[in-house]
Order: sequence, then C-alpha cells, then structure tokens
Amino acid sequence: MNPAASFGRNREVGGVLAERLVAEGYDVRLMHEVNLELLRRETEEAFAQGVDGLIVVGGDGMVSLGVNVLAGSDVPFGLVAAGTGNDFARALGLPHDDPARAIDVLVDALRRPPTAVDVAVARHGELSTRYGVVLSAGFDAVVNQRANRMVRPSGPSRYVLALVRELVTFRPRTYTLEIDGVTRTQRAMLVSVANTPSLGGGMRIVPEAELTDGMLDVFIVHPLSRAALLRVLPRVYAGEHVEHPAVEFVRARQVRIDADDVVAYADGERIGTLPVEVEVAPGALRVFR
Repeated sequence: MNPAASFGRNREVGGVLAERLVAEGYDVRLMHEVNLELLRRETEEAFAQGVDGLIVVGGDGMVSLGVNVLAGSDVPFGLVAAGTGNDFARALGLPHDDPARAIDVLVDALRRPPTAVDVAVARHGELSTRYGVVLSAGFDAVVNQRANRMVRPSGPSRYVLALVRELVTFRPRTYTLEIDGVTRTQRAMLVSVANTPSLGGGMRIVPEAELTDGMLDVFIVHPLSRAALLRVLPRVYAGEHVEHPAVEFVRARQVRIDADDVVAYADGERIGTLPVEVEVAPGALRVFR
C-alpha cells in the first residue's frame, strides 16, 4: 500500500483491505514503506519468497510498481484504486473513486480466474521498465512533471492547473518516430504511447485503446496555437477530440521516439530523456477484475 496515495486521504484503505482479506480466509502480508523505492525492494523480496497474488492500494504509480514486479510471471495482480488519477483502474472497469466499493469488487474477483491484459515495455538505454497506462513525451510529459511537484489541489484538477501553467511557454518539438519499422520526422506538441484510453485522471486521449488487443496506440498532436489547444483540451475528457485535424492516432506494436530536450514519463514516473523505445507485451499481466 501507498500511505501517501491521494495525498494521504486514503491512508486507512490498506489496513481495511488487509482485515477484510484475513476475514475471508487469506494469508496476508501488508507492506508499506516511507518511499516507493523501499516499497519496491520489499515487494520484490516477498515475490521472490513466493506469493499467490499481489494487490496494490494506491494510484497509477503503485500500479507501475506492481506491473514491473509481476509482468511475465504467473502471479496475478489485484488493484484497489486509492490514488489521484487511477487510470489503470478505469481501463480495467474497476471502481476508481470509491475505495470501499473497490475492496468489495476485488474480494469478489478473487473467486474467479484472473484475466490476461497487455502491458508496455519502455527501454531507455540499458534500462527497461514496464507500464500499464501511458508513456508521455512532449507537452503532456511537461505537465506531468509540473503536476508531480505540486501539492495543491489534491485531485485530478491538479493536472488541469499544471497544464494551463505550462501552456504559456511550451513550443512544438521536432520528433523522429519509428513506428513498426516506418520512420518519419515531424513537428508535434506531444507524442504519447498508450496502453489504456486515459491518463491524468480521466483524460480520454485514446478512447478506442484496449488492454487486451495486443497493440499500443500512438497519440500525436500536431502543432497548434495556444488558443486552439485550449479549445481542444476540454473535449479530451469526453474523448470528443478524435476528429480534430491536428490529432492523429496510429496503432503499433513497436515505437521509437526521439527529440531534443524532451523527457519521457510512464505512469507518472520519470523514464529519462529521449530517445526511448516502446513495445507491447501482449497478455503479460494476469489481473483480478
């Protein structure tokens, strides 16, 4: 569990879940640490000792931890969404704004076989990381970076405020993209590689993205004026931007992104400066849902 999820507002959820699972007859080890790196180490240690399942309580950052520990293994993954964005929970059709209901849904799901879903693998130099939601490389990554530094507001509106602040100075970048072996160079506001429909607490950047299709969805926003971008952004939450002439979607299995002075983020976690390579890992994660 992440005690700081949603800025501590859901601090008690992990303990409530553990008590519920014990009452249901499960053997439970509750893990929480003062930072994500210590928690990652403890989780990897528990995984190495042998577990029948890993459940995370928190937001998409905690999902990233669980995905990186479990993807490619036979150990299933459970999620009680208690974070700020909760976009992986949204994609799975799980409760994303009601931890008590999410616990009920999880307990019921534990009685059924898990479902296999896709994850993405991002490679940066010699390092690789798996993610469940979206890799951002452009305006959205800059917004993510600012939102991570902000203390208020504590909900998804934090992303909106960060977006407005970054809009003042942001300029389009020149990208070199290789999408399933086809290379192109173009100017763009952002390039994202999505495994799920939304990011940032429900911004439906790729409404048609699916977790079980064995594909990734590349989302490209071509250069826009600030005024035009501000007109488009409200439509993103409802997924109504898909017909805009500056918006492009490309389905792919492998993507390489390069540009100067751009840092990539995946599930809210910093990957590093471009270039980065991304590929889909079909059915690599087994999920209780």
